Amino acid sequence: RWTDLVDPDETAVLEHAPAALHERALGQLTAPPRADGARPTIEDHDGYLFAVIVLPVAVPAEDRVFFQEVDIVATQRQALTVRKTPPGDRPYELAEPAPQTAEDVLVRVVDDAAEAFLDLVDDLDAEIDELEENVEEWPHERVRSRIAELRRDVLTIRRTLAPTRDAVRRVADGRVGFDLDARIRFGEVHDKLLRASEGLEYSRELIASVRDYQQARVASEQNETSKKLAVIAALLLVPTFIVGLYGQNFDHMPELGWRLGYLFSWGVIVVSVIGLLAAFRWRRWI
Repeated sequence: RWTDLVDPDETAVLEHAPAALHERALGQLTAPPRADGARPTIEDHDGYLFAVIVLPVAVPAEDRVFFQEVDIVATQRQALTVRKTPPGDRPYELAEPAPQTAEDVLVRVVDDAAEAFLDLVDDLDAEIDELEENVEEWPHERVRSRIAELRRDVLTIRRTLAPTRDAVRRVADGRVGFDLDARIRFGEVHDKLLRASEGLEYSRELIASVRDYQQARVASEQNETSKKLAVIAALLLVPTFIVGLYGQNFDHMPELGWRLGYLFSWGVIVVSVIGLLAAFRWRRWI
């Protein structure tokens, strides 16, 4: 017998629970959903199994991810699923056909979670591809903001994916009470979660590569700006020195009484500036 509840209170949970629940399980079943998702787990207790499964859902149009939580209490003959509605979103829906056994309920939900993680990694890769294609075109601030958002998404996904993978592995390894057929099915789910983990690590490396390229690009542009400022400063330095030299209040300066002194000072300024420009051009600073 399978009972499905959506956002129940403690009374409803106790009424339909297939076994006497320990305090932590009861608290988890009746707790409000968390925006970042609860910690996934599969535990073997006296007479029943208790599982918390979190499924990620990507909304590409809004560049966000939300989490659907499903809590499961299962015995050999009965199963209770508690679906929680994320704030402002929809709860998880178990696809047809309906599971036939309590074991099927848990396997189906965990398998749906594995597929959701694989789809999420694919969506994340598409976002990274878009970033790589536009990293040269977008302003630096937009690129930095997008990199930060993607890194935050990766960390959020890892925080849910890793415990889900570990919980499924415990079942596949026989550390949680399931028969051989169920462990084989959980092993298949574990393979999907491993693929999702590997894909997520690859996405993380791609984001790091884009970040390193962006930092190198910014450093290169800053270096070019420094070169231009150095050229401007050098071009102003010599004329400033000459003007300052002849602006001193001394009575015995030969050039002051020279008829061509003014033109001479301008000639020195022009020649020195042209010489500096030629030197900088030769060094390809300008």
